[in-house]
Amino acid sequence: MPTQEKRPTPDQIPAQQLDYPVSQADMVPRPDSDLSNYRPANKLNGKVALITGGDSGIGRAVAIAYAMEGANVAILYDQNDEDAAKTQAMVEEQGQSCHLLKHDVRSREACQQAVANTLDALGKINILVNNAAYQMVQQRFEDITEAQFRRTLETNIFGYFHMAQAVVPHLQAGDVIINTGSIVGKTGKSFLVDYAASKGAVHSFTKALALNLADRKIRVNAVVPGPVWTPNIPATMRADQVEGFDTDPALERTAQPEELAPAYVFMAAEDSSFVTGALLDVTGGQISS
Repeated sequence: MPTQEKRPTPDQIPAQQLDYPVSQADMVPRPDSDLSNYRPANKLNGKVALITGGDSGIGRAVAIAYAMEGANVAILYDQNDEDAAKTQAMVEEQGQSCHLLKHDVRSREACQQAVANTLDALGKINILVNNAAYQMVQQRFEDITEAQFRRTLETNIFGYFHMAQAVVPHLQAGDVIINTGSIVGKTGKSFLVDYAASKGAVHSFTKALALNLADRKIRVNAVVPGPVWTPNIPATMRADQVEGFDTDPALERTAQPEELAPAYVFMAAEDSSFVTGALLDVTGGQISS
């Protein structure tokens, strides 16, 4: 597990607001997603994982964890070439392949192309991690434009739908889909109305798809993070909201991306062979009703 000094406390996160999309290298402190404290156990040997939003944050941490467990990885990202190349290098340091895919998950055709390219490069897909996400803070409900609302839902739920439909024909019994939800999809958030709505949809999508694919023995689950120190935070929140981010959980701090990765390993491995349709909260004790 991460050492205590690597876990940011509120006084260690200064006010900052950075232009979207943000590179991890520009954040203070930099997110910890190198998995330097993770101890692998060969749980994913021979598997191939396709991870959307895999260039940074949670996606990067999951890609590295999967590589440490023996999987080859394809990461799909939208804009940040520098972060994607860094993730690729970190995966390859673990002795595994990392195929880069630059696509926008809002496009059905782009998702189909990403799957085809992964199959060409890596031969198969056993694990789909739907993780790409978009959010933008608006304090007043009336300030959420239709364009923002569409972008949020098209990225956060349409993108998951497009990717799942493109991947499912190539999955076999025992393969898995893992979606990234959010605690705000359960509790709501006053300044993230559209984002909360999209993540609530992800949770319902996860449960319904799990039921739909159960007869094919394809498991579908979601990891539900609480606050996590990722590039989306300084890119989409005011500087004063970033300062001290976030004290809502019982542990009174935000998570580092590498603290989420083991949950994604669990959901991808045989350890969770009797788990489907589940929402696995990793929230630091931020409890929903």
